[in-house]
Amino acid sequence: MKKKPSHVATKPAVELKADLPIIGIGASAGGLEALEQFIMQVPPASGMAYVIVQHLEPTHKGIMSELLQRSTSMKVMQIKDRTAVQADCVYIIPPNKDLSILHGVLHLLTPSSARGLRLPIDFFFRSLAEDQQEHSIGVILSGMGSDGTLGLRAIKEKAGLVLVQEPTSAKFDSMPRSAIDAGLADIVAPAGELPEKILAYLQRKPRSAESGLELEDKTRSVLDKVIVLLRAHTRNDFSRYKRNTLYRRIERRMGIHQISKMSAYVRYLQENSQELDLLFKELLIGVTSFFRDPAVWAELRTKILPELLATRVPGQTLRAWVPGCSSGEEAYSLAMIFKEAVEELNPKANFSLQIFATDLDRDAIDKARLGLFPCNITANLTPERLARFFSQEDNGYRVRREIREMIIFAPQNIIMDPPFTKLDLLSCRNLLIYLTAEVQKKLMPLFHFSLTPGGLLLLGSAETVGSSTDLFATVSAKSRLFRRIEPVLRQEPVEFPSSFGAGRSTSAVVSQSSKPSASLQSQADQLVLQHYAPPAVLANDKGDIFYISGRTGKYLEPAAGKANWNLFAMAREGLRYELASAFQKTLRQKEAVILHHLKVGTNGGAQHVDVSLQQLEDAGPLHGLIMVVFTDVPTPVMAKITPTHGNKKLHDESELEIMQVRAEARATHEEMQTSQEEIRSANEELQSTNEELQSTNEELTTSKEEMQSLNEELQTVNAELQAKVDELSRASNDMKNLLDSTDIATLFLDRDLNVRRFTHQMTKIIKLIPGDVGRPITDLVSHLDDPALASDVREVLRTLTSTEKPVSAPDGRWFSVRIMPYRTMDDRIEGVVITFADITVAKTLEVKLRSQHACLEADIARQQIMPSLPIIKAGKVRQK
Repeated sequence: MKKKPSHVATKPAVELKADLPIIGIGASAGGLEALEQFIMQVPPASGMAYVIVQHLEPTHKGIMSELLQRSTSMKVMQIKDRTAVQADCVYIIPPNKDLSILHGVLHLLTPSSARGLRLPIDFFFRSLAEDQQEHSIGVILSGMGSDGTLGLRAIKEKAGLVLVQEPTSAKFDSMPRSAIDAGLADIVAPAGELPEKILAYLQRKPRSAESGLELEDKTRSVLDKVIVLLRAHTRNDFSRYKRNTLYRRIERRMGIHQISKMSAYVRYLQENSQELDLLFKELLIGVTSFFRDPAVWAELRTKILPELLATRVPGQTLRAWVPGCSSGEEAYSLAMIFKEAVEELNPKANFSLQIFATDLDRDAIDKARLGLFPCNITANLTPERLARFFSQEDNGYRVRREIREMIIFAPQNIIMDPPFTKLDLLSCRNLLIYLTAEVQKKLMPLFHFSLTPGGLLLLGSAETVGSSTDLFATVSAKSRLFRRIEPVLRQEPVEFPSSFGAGRSTSAVVSQSSKPSASLQSQADQLVLQHYAPPAVLANDKGDIFYISGRTGKYLEPAAGKANWNLFAMAREGLRYELASAFQKTLRQKEAVILHHLKVGTNGGAQHVDVSLQQLEDAGPLHGLIMVVFTDVPTPVMAKITPTHGNKKLHDESELEIMQVRAEARATHEEMQTSQEEIRSANEELQSTNEELQSTNEELTTSKEEMQSLNEELQTVNAELQAKVDELSRASNDMKNLLDSTDIATLFLDRDLNVRRFTHQMTKIIKLIPGDVGRPITDLVSHLDDPALASDVREVLRTLTSTEKPVSAPDGRWFSVRIMPYRTMDDRIEGVVITFADITVAKTLEVKLRSQHACLEADIARQQIMPSLPIIKAGKVRQK
């Protein structure tokens, strides 16, 4: 039996700002071993809840909770309906149930079919994504099939975290490989390392909760750098995507890599091109499924498409465009319902449909062309559609050729490349929500241009045509379906994607279009700030600049070399040393410090300036920052003074003071040079350590291969041990049945007289329950009149000689108590075995015989007294 990890902490290992983190764990074949590895590495007070969903035999009683309880000190329980999730608990799905979650409460549902292909992991992961949104966390462990992949897509769509067990460490790697091949895994590691990864991800304080203004001020330039790197690497411009969406996705990648600063993540992107590819995939948010939003597709199938076909000439080829098609499920769905609608309306009409499906992601396009999907798509398809439009293969289902030939897949950027035209249907679902309002506004005339008169535009559930109501009429508000109409007024020329950002930056356009017109007061305030307020900067306690107001070029200039936004590095000559000293004084005194008449060297001249420094104490995001304000002052007029002895003395004192200041500055400069040399030396040591780590990594790779070989051997040993366990189980069953068949009460004690085992008959003699195992025999209530039982046991252990004696009970029963040493196969004494044989009948017969014997002896004595009646008396005795 595995030892439970001890409690090493009394408070949660991670302080969480969000609600209780709920970790959804999916496992199947071979999952017990992976779950034990996972649970054993979870701290006893992690502050999280764990919900385990497995593939279970519907009629088999679940014992997973008992098995996992051995591996953790957390409470492990099988889920009951309407169970409220609590921290530091493990919840396990019961057999023959589907599981969902709503507002942190678990609900059990009866499956629609007791047998056949069921996908309980997908079902719960989808529910978890809807309930927890971006806080959802899904884990896939060992298992067969592809259950969980579709559910992970839902978690990924909500910007949740996806962790997958390393396939090489899984006993069955089908489920982990399915999630990895789908491009959904954020972290791939052995099961035992995943809890640490989750805790590290949650420990990082999210910055996305900050206000929009603060985000704009602090991160605009860094976000622009990320966009530039992505454009250089992928040739795709993300500057027209919503900044908040970009920032959330970047924050998520930073959390996975444990990077706290945006600037550090930019450096990481520059050094790791693979991370640029992963971030590109992250920003595309390729989440889709067959017949997503079934009600929309049902309306298209039964009402909209028949009405559209009724307006077309038989034999005509209809054209449709699906931008942002991802891996192709939506395009294939459209092709399938078109086939069904045509056959139901008029099979002889010979309508055909040409679908153009495009996406930024070339890998997704390549996958869509293959038309091969995992087995779990059965959750989104009816058996009829599955049988008609798909052919089953070894590793999933492939779309039949007649459907694949209706679709042309191609890479395209909707905001940069020319659109398709003469379209009867344009399905742009859940794409516009990631674009800025300005781009959305420009795309509506473009969609209007692409559609034929009366053409249909299908948008996502959270998308509308906005202010373009003169271009599109609503067909179904619930399904977000619109029809192209001719505008009454003359429209401006359509702006094509290539000119979306021409002539001005996207950020400037966004600010003009998205912000409301400023009031007189705000315009006046802005004018005062720009023309009358002195320049100022906000910096942290290390001097790193967070915000700049006004023109600070006369006082600060970028330092040569690598970009450095540090106040002391950017300070011009004449400010550097004084500013550093005053900055430290401000931090120490917590009071405002003012420097007067500092002479600052400017380009070809000098400027006198007053500098005031103050630490902000107000509660809020600015708390603790240092405000540095620069105020120009006139150059002091030096009066002509006749040299006197007093003036000369004053001049000498000033010169001496200047020399002292210069000496202090020189000493400070030397100290900084020494520090730089130490840092350079430390950097060289780190480089040496990095080389050693690379060598160690190569050794670990070799060790990994050896471990894989060892794992195969361990599997063989495990099979042998499993056979041994089965054999021991049979022997244990045989022994139990043997003891029960003898109907003899038997009690096993260890050397300390603690109860080890007992038969059911013992409960009639000594009040024993299963919980008494491990308790001393002296603490238990007995129905026997034998106070010397404990001393008799000790005597047997001392002499190793068996004893036997009769003992009575208050209710008249008698028992023969036999005490024998418990001897193991290797001849070790591990305790005693006590048997209690019921001899009440024999004892009663003995008493009766003794009574008769006493009567007989009395009769014989009377015969001796009366010799005349011996024959008669003897005859009577014989008759008796």
